[in-house]
Amino acid sequence: MAGRGDEGRRVHVADGTDPGWERELLDHLRPAGRDVRKVVAWLAEVARADVSLQDDTGALLAGARAPLDEAVVADIAAGRIASAALQDRDRHLRLVRVELPQGTSAGVLAVSRPAPFDRRASDIVTHTAGVLELLLRARGSAAAGHRLRRATSDLRLAILQLLMVEDIVSARRVAAGLWPGLLDTETACVYVAESRPEDRDRFAEECVSATSEQALVVRCPAVDAHVIVVTPDDAAAAELRSLVHDRPDTYIGGSSRHSLAQTATAYGQAVSALAVAHFRPDKSAVYAERTHPERLMDPGVLRGWTVRLLRPLDRLPHHTRAELLATTRLGLEFTAVNAAKVLGVSRNTVRARMERVEGMLRTDLSDLTVRAAVHLALNTEAGLVEVPGDRDGAAGNGFGELLAGPALRTWAGDLLGRLATDARDLRRTLRTWIAAGGNAERAAQLLGVHAQTVREHVRSAEPVLERQLLDGGCDLYEVVLAHLALGDLDQSGLPGANPGHPDSPVHG
Repeated sequence: MAGRGDEGRRVHVADGTDPGWERELLDHLRPAGRDVRKVVAWLAEVARADVSLQDDTGALLAGARAPLDEAVVADIAAGRIASAALQDRDRHLRLVRVELPQGTSAGVLAVSRPAPFDRRASDIVTHTAGVLELLLRARGSAAAGHRLRRATSDLRLAILQLLMVEDIVSARRVAAGLWPGLLDTETACVYVAESRPEDRDRFAEECVSATSEQALVVRCPAVDAHVIVVTPDDAAAAELRSLVHDRPDTYIGGSSRHSLAQTATAYGQAVSALAVAHFRPDKSAVYAERTHPERLMDPGVLRGWTVRLLRPLDRLPHHTRAELLATTRLGLEFTAVNAAKVLGVSRNTVRARMERVEGMLRTDLSDLTVRAAVHLALNTEAGLVEVPGDRDGAAGNGFGELLAGPALRTWAGDLLGRLATDARDLRRTLRTWIAAGGNAERAAQLLGVHAQTVREHVRSAEPVLERQLLDGGCDLYEVVLAHLALGDLDQSGLPGANPGHPDSPVHG
């Protein structure tokens, strides 16, 4: 039971000299003071009593346990009587029924004190029981609301994960119950908004309101600061951008429009655009706003090379092939841990799927140039429209021709040429770091500098190139392709380099 303290202010209830207890009790209903345990402790103090509150099962909700007559407690909890007054030797006991949030059960408030209960003391106990009922009901409503919000959030994430592995039918079926018509579309854009982690929950709710619940808003399971939004409505983009405009430490990146089956690709594009948004004054960017190397390649050659490179996967069942490709695309964009969180699987599952793809393509994904080439092929397979010509990939040109086009070389020269303004020779450091597989220690040994110097050079190149490099992913692969196009990196070990032997082993 909540014991009586001997120190501090006392409110005497027996002689009626202090009527302020009503105000103090009401203060416990203010938002800052809503705590059942504090109310029980307050009652123990003002009534100079020992107080406990238990539910219908006997579980203690507040105070400290006290010996009670089980039969009387059962009668009160069952509603056969509303209250009881007992005397046990030199102790006077008052038991009062307290309704619990479930509605079909009740608890018991027990107050024991040496002095008899006069009218004022009885009033305090009765009114306190009413306040406890209100607090318990509010706590129950808050808990129910929290469970509902959590269930809704989990459902949104489940829909996103189904879209990520191209299971559109199941995603639509899950969404239909709560958000009818949400996925009644063939195409959509993906946006990734970033805020401070402590602000994300409120920001996510604002995203739901801004899109009038006509978009799929998901708290990213991999990055605590990110909110993922899949929207079929272009008007939602303006609403989302307006949320970040005047808000500090908030940014947003968006993808180009894709079919729902290409949600994983669109997500990668949105994350890439988010990196650019950090360097923009309006704190927003869209993937289609900048030139990307694949758009400068001959589409027929790109399609033929992609078909030949991925042909070993064609003998797999469709759903298995789609699952492996979607997992590998995300695994190349993010760490295995973060890809696993986004897909809702274990990191070992992500690694196993990527190793299976690596084995079937007979290549080495630990090499950054190989990763960039395979990433290009996977994104092309997911998003490039049909082009006339060599559809089956029986013949065609290799990866070298893709890199040799004048438009691509001009783009690569312009991109890497931005680094020339820095006297530290960032381009040399970046080239060496890429050749070392993104390992700063190995690159430092080759350059004869400290590893931290390598990291600082790479980090300094990011705002110049408007691309995130240290985190890997699409931005880094574009920079790798630029180096390859200019001949700054070795091309001999790239997959699909020899179009005459598409199934020959490739070593990274």
